Amino acid sequence: MTTFDDRASLSDLTATAERVRKSVESVIEGKPEVVRLSLTVLLAEGHLLIEDVPGVGKTMLAKALARSVDSSVRRIQFTPDLLPSDITGVSVFDQQRREFEFKPGAIFAQIVIGDEINRASPKTQSALLESMEERQVTIDGRTYELPDPFMVVATQNPVEMEGTYPLPEAQRDRFMARISMGYPSASAEVQMLDVHGGVNPLDDLQPVAHAHEIAKLIETVREVHVAESVRKYAVDLVQATRTHPDLRLGASPRATLHLVRAAKASAALAGRDYALPDDVQQLAVQVLAHRLLPTAQAQLNRRTAEQVVGDIVQGTPVPTTGSPDGAYVAGRPPQPLFGQQPGARRL
Repeated sequence: MTTFDDRASLSDLTATAERVRKSVESVIEGKPEVVRLSLTVLLAEGHLLIEDVPGVGKTMLAKALARSVDSSVRRIQFTPDLLPSDITGVSVFDQQRREFEFKPGAIFAQIVIGDEINRASPKTQSALLESMEERQVTIDGRTYELPDPFMVVATQNPVEMEGTYPLPEAQRDRFMARISMGYPSASAEVQMLDVHGGVNPLDDLQPVAHAHEIAKLIETVREVHVAESVRKYAVDLVQATRTHPDLRLGASPRATLHLVRAAKASAALAGRDYALPDDVQQLAVQVLAHRLLPTAQAQLNRRTAEQVVGDIVQGTPVPTTGSPDGAYVAGRPPQPLFGQQPGARRL
């Protein structure tokens, strides 16, 4: 059972998140929305897939996030010859004690950086399935719990196909969100030359939060209220992907759960103890698009999954205010509201 001591206040959450954000942005210039989504996934107990062309800072973002939190960090460089035991660990026979001893693999860390994840074979990629979903590893019939908090930040290059293995649907579905870094603006690129030209800013990056602080913030996010109308809205968005004519594979129930969890984390980062339909809307593309498979006709028409999700968001009715004065009447007891934005929908 979660106690009051296990949670942090919303003010503590926003203050800690602001420190981590500034720390990461000191390395990643001109990408505030990418940094915010990374924090959202971290606080929502999810895993992040960073997909873009080479040289735009995918690995730099993952390393900056890991170094900003004082936690155990492991990096796995995925290569074609990587074995599943390199990730999960292996049992080794101890000659002196005459028994097998388990040697933990690289997955036993609080933040795991998987670089170029699509360069490993499907056999090796499957070693992540249990750990990403159940936060445990089973070796030789024994189950080992992974540390808390636990997050996998993986990168992949979608352009270079030679020597790569596309992520299977089961693997992609375990990532809460997928983001693309994109090229920086001209001003951000000039600033990057000033900052990165002589030294590596990662060398001077110091932790600004501890792992146990992040664990408390996660407990706070769990307590964020999601009204029934907001939950129904999230379900409507996901169900629309299963019947859309441009998609041959829609989003799973896990996607619905991830969407609501991410919305709760986004609300907490905004200083609110309740989620809005806007939180769901803003995260729909990042949370849903990478799980979807367009039909052959949609691909011929150059329709991307992101465009389809955007159309679904535009076409799905949004819950409106529950009373003329905009009071919050979605079955939640009246209490002080945190960080209400002017013009935001209140349910």
